[in-house]
Amino acid sequence: MTPKKLDAPFYERLSLVMVGLLSLGFLIVQGKEILDPLVFGFLFAILLLPVSGFLERKLKLPRSISSLLSIVLLISFVGGILYLVGTQISKLTSDWPQLQKQVGQSVNNLEGWVEDTFHIDLQRQASYLHDTAKKIMASGTEVVGTTFGAVSSLMLFYVFIMIFTFFILFYRKLLFTFVLRVFRHHNEPVVHDIVENIQLILRQYILGLLIEMVVVASVACTAFWIIGIKYAALLGIIVGLFNIIPYLGIFTALFLSVLITFATGAVGDAVWVGISVVCIHAVDSNVLLPTIVGSKVRLNALITFLGIILGEMIWGLSGMFLSIPMIAIFKIIFDRIEALKPWGFLLGGDYEFKKAAEKKMKTE
Repeated sequence: MTPKKLDAPFYERLSLVMVGLLSLGFLIVQGKEILDPLVFGFLFAILLLPVSGFLERKLKLPRSISSLLSIVLLISFVGGILYLVGTQISKLTSDWPQLQKQVGQSVNNLEGWVEDTFHIDLQRQASYLHDTAKKIMASGTEVVGTTFGAVSSLMLFYVFIMIFTFFILFYRKLLFTFVLRVFRHHNEPVVHDIVENIQLILRQYILGLLIEMVVVASVACTAFWIIGIKYAALLGIIVGLFNIIPYLGIFTALFLSVLITFATGAVGDAVWVGISVVCIHAVDSNVLLPTIVGSKVRLNALITFLGIILGEMIWGLSGMFLSIPMIAIFKIIFDRIEALKPWGFLLGGDYEFKKAAEKKMKTE
């Protein structure tokens, strides 16, 4: 007679989970330089997998050529967006004298307000500005060097992403076979289910974000055109692009839209632009996001917000982008492993209650 296996107490299991999470977090922080582009390459590879497969099946291309062509198509798409934004920004530079005049007038108004409110005369304000300008100019060389280094690192980061995307597409069968062998033959159905769902959910999530970006940009361009501001297309594209950043992107889009409108137009137009951006964001958060994106990734708002904050703390801006798809991957894994199902339930939130209620109604 075999002895009955006793489960470990909850506090013991929770302690092991917390130690594991802290160890994993430490390794993720230390391995940012390699893991960051690798995860982006993994996401892009999943997105491009149908394209690469189509080129292999229909055009009978070798896997190396199909993977390379898929990446070229992705680069062309991103380059087209950047070209569109660049052409709009080039038009903005033609109004540089007007922008300088508007900013100068605003600075004069601000100086007058500071003098009336805080009783600091114009001479003292000019002295503060002069000292600040001298400090900035003294560190100008350092700033230029830092900026050049940041741009070089960013370009190298994008190159690594494309390299990882190519190799993941090229060696996808090898990587999948490795995962199957790691988890043994009797777990093969679960591994197949997890891999298929990860591909499906992430692909739908990325495409959903792109659709949402296009819809928001189109609505914003239309609203700004109705208001009658000069750079309606540019500001609409800015709102659509920054809308990809969850929660925090709206504040950046709002600031840039109002600032550019104020610098090139009337104060009333800037107010209407700010109201329009807030209204568009409200509709997007309550209608578009749940319909287009939220239906693909079933995560509750608390976990999503915490994930974004932790992602920014760990990997900065790229961590904010990657937080939601990475949490979605963990939820897919948790939901299919019996011991981890409570954690999958925690990540799902209200959706899990609805799913349980629907299951109960079907059984009754």
